[in-house]
Amino acid sequence: FFELTQQPGKAVVVGAGYIAVELAGVLHGLGTETHLVVRKQKALREFDEDISNFLDKQMVKDGLTIHRNTMGLAKVELMPNGKKKVTTVSGEVIDDVDTVLMAAGRVPHLDDLGLEATALVQPNVDGLELQNTTGVQQHPRKKHIMVDEYQNTAVPNIKAIGDVCGKVELTPMAIAAGRRLSDRLFGNAKKTPAGISKASYELVPTVVFSHPTIGTIGLTEAKAIEKYGAENVKVYKSTFVNLQYSMFEMEPSDKPKTFMKIVTAGVDEQVVGLHMIGLAVDEVLQGFGVAMKMGATKADFDSSVAIHPTAAEEVVTMGTWGTSPQASGAKVPPLMGASAPEPRLTAPSGVSKEKLVTLGLAAAAVGVGFLVGRGGRTNSRL
Repeated sequence: FFELTQQPGKAVVVGAGYIAVELAGVLHGLGTETHLVVRKQKALREFDEDISNFLDKQMVKDGLTIHRNTMGLAKVELMPNGKKKVTTVSGEVIDDVDTVLMAAGRVPHLDDLGLEATALVQPNVDGLELQNTTGVQQHPRKKHIMVDEYQNTAVPNIKAIGDVCGKVELTPMAIAAGRRLSDRLFGNAKKTPAGISKASYELVPTVVFSHPTIGTIGLTEAKAIEKYGAENVKVYKSTFVNLQYSMFEMEPSDKPKTFMKIVTAGVDEQVVGLHMIGLAVDEVLQGFGVAMKMGATKADFDSSVAIHPTAAEEVVTMGTWGTSPQASGAKVPPLMGASAPEPRLTAPSGVSKEKLVTLGLAAAAVGVGFLVGRGGRTNSRL
């Protein structure tokens, strides 16, 4: 994509993930006749269904052509006029194409790392944990390097971080894992329990710069039901027109929409998923990610005073507002007008900072276990 020296008149983008959707949106927005080729029914199938459906409808409405259920690309032929002819496995043909962009997945480029020198072992069963061998192990199909929660391979002095591990393939995730690993190996974490300095791959906020933008963190509705049971899951949804478009002289039905969805679980309605698509949701998501990492409930969201006029206020006013159980995931609940906690300036007498951190982690672990163990109330879903 970055090697293009001029804008193509007609382009085919092959793939259904982040990169394919983003590049297709960029090209289409610039005026290129853009065709998105997906292997199955739609793009971003692993995202919450409401989000992927919303994006799919918007792309079609905007005029981007989606080729569905193609089973992938069969061949690309260079024609005498210099154009390309694209044929899918399903038999569809796209003629007179200037540019074909492949974004249909990837495998780690490990051939030149010399892993064979570590007595490389490739397990033949999908999803095996690290075995007691003398070599770095790769996933048998995806070829990712297999690591434990501390980024350790099967060889004690060889670590692996980032996309090569095949967990959460995002640059900020790789940075976070690298920071934790460096801290554990060379920093202050050597003085504290090893469990403190490791990256968490849960509740990772992420954004897709599609048109419109997607922001998402946590479980989809389907995954939440699979994990906790439908009777323990409650969902809140809202579709609205961002106020930025209120002054535009156009039909209300034509004004760009924003969609937001909160997925909660358990008797306290702990927020386990937040999914948004629309204007500026990429800027909205980060702060709510912090709250969710701290165990925020729907009541915690409701307790925050809305900032008006913004899109973000929809997250803390989503209806039916105030009907959730008045239970908080915070150490000092902010409910019923309570004051925010004051920062602790000194450790208790006779307790070191390292000990205080350890005690805090232990308390948090007990709290999480307590909340999970209290499930069982039946909730209807909106």
